[in-house]
Amino acid sequence: MWLLTDHPERVFTEGATLHPAGPDDRTPDPALPTLRVLSVRPFRRGLLVGFEGVHDRSGAETLRDRYLLKPFDEIEPVEDDELFYHEILGMKVETRAGEPLGEVVELYELQPAHKLEVRGPTGMRLIPFTARVLVSVDRVARRMVIDPPAGLLDL
Repeated sequence: MWLLTDHPERVFTEGATLHPAGPDDRTPDPALPTLRVLSVRPFRRGLLVGFEGVHDRSGAETLRDRYLLKPFDEIEPVEDDELFYHEILGMKVETRAGEPLGEVVELYELQPAHKLEVRGPTGMRLIPFTARVLVSVDRVARRMVIDPPAGLLDL
């Protein structure tokens, strides 16, 4: 598993249930069964997870490239300064001056700073996702305001 959580110990616990996502990556795939976690151990840069009913490679292949979803009522709420990955995707991004840049299509966890891939009418931009650049996030309006350093938007 490639992890999209800062708290894998809360999600991938023995007995936990997860739902393979459908083509939209946001809702469970009704054609696939709910998965119950049987075992978990670190593996490379992620986890090796055993699921009830998935006993061989071909069974595991049906889960390849799918998100695994957990019902929100089973997830601990995030802190005020935290966001869920799915909340970031699709957010509109604009500058402090009100210039619309587009919407977030991906978040890359890079060093020294995470980057937002923002696509808009003038093309694609990689924006540092840091406290120095990010001015505000409005979850309800699904909008991010940034204050880019000089020259960033010219790249």
